[in-house]
Amino acid sequence: MARATGIGSMPGDEFGSSLNLVLNEVPDLPFLPELPARGPHAGMIGRTLGLITDLGADLQPDGWRIGVGAGTDQRRARSLLGQDLDIAEEMLEGYAGALKVQVTGPLTLAAAVERPRGDKMLADHGARRDLAEVLAAGLATHLADLNRRFPGVDLHVQIDEPAIRAVMEGAIRTASGWATHRRVDPPEADALLRHVVKVIAAAGAVPVLHSCGPDVPVDLLCGLGFAAISFDLNLTRPDDVWAEALDSGVALWPGVIPAADGPLDRDAILGRVEEFFNRLGFDGEATTELLVVTPTCGLAGASPRHAQAALATSQSVAARR
Repeated sequence: MARATGIGSMPGDEFGSSLNLVLNEVPDLPFLPELPARGPHAGMIGRTLGLITDLGADLQPDGWRIGVGAGTDQRRARSLLGQDLDIAEEMLEGYAGALKVQVTGPLTLAAAVERPRGDKMLADHGARRDLAEVLAAGLATHLADLNRRFPGVDLHVQIDEPAIRAVMEGAIRTASGWATHRRVDPPEADALLRHVVKVIAAAGAVPVLHSCGPDVPVDLLCGLGFAAISFDLNLTRPDDVWAEALDSGVALWPGVIPAADGPLDRDAILGRVEEFFNRLGFDGEATTELLVVTPTCGLAGASPRHAQAALATSQSVAARR
């Protein structure tokens, strides 16, 4: 049957209560929530930098910067993640189903983090490669820890790449704002992402790529071995490339539940999912096992009430498939 999950971020600052909500609302594919309301140490970038031990990072006025020594901010991010995992380990004792975790991918990380003397890691080919390598090493250690904490769990690792298309099209602004960084060509994007895909596969986990931007590079991701692609249905055309991905066994995770506060019409949402897959040439029964329904993006900006309703609606739509 079809399943439902969330993208990762949730409102609030209490990890235990947020995880409990996730377990109740999307029990078939729960995820370890990210709570950026607790500060940059708990956000997408800070949480991922907390995994990296071979390259120091700290917060500067312009954001996270690499190569300035492992400061209090990176240590705080690492400590906060450890505390959350301790809580999750206790709450999930004996659990043997699927579980999703999220990590920022190397392309988006390079577009968000600065070099020691300023400007993004994205500006330098060697820096991009080094960042991908240390990310993979940190991720390997993290996955070993997760496998120890949650034995028997079917672990799904979601690589968050919201900036992948902008990076590959040369649309990321330089620090001055007057120019853009040179684009990263597909062969290099492949090489950078392949570091993390190999680590995920070696850990026996399921690699998932999430991007809530337009024009997701589906061919590239399928060639890398991602088992699933998570995307914003509002920004996606039902082109042949999606049909080919589905036909090859790649699961599609359409983000179709509005992440912002507002009414949620389950029947209308279900109709949009059905229309998308019908236009790809697949009926409901053929895609059930390869479908995971999600919100369009993270829920950190939503009210707690809407976040709960969004996950509940995701589950309800999935149950109708």
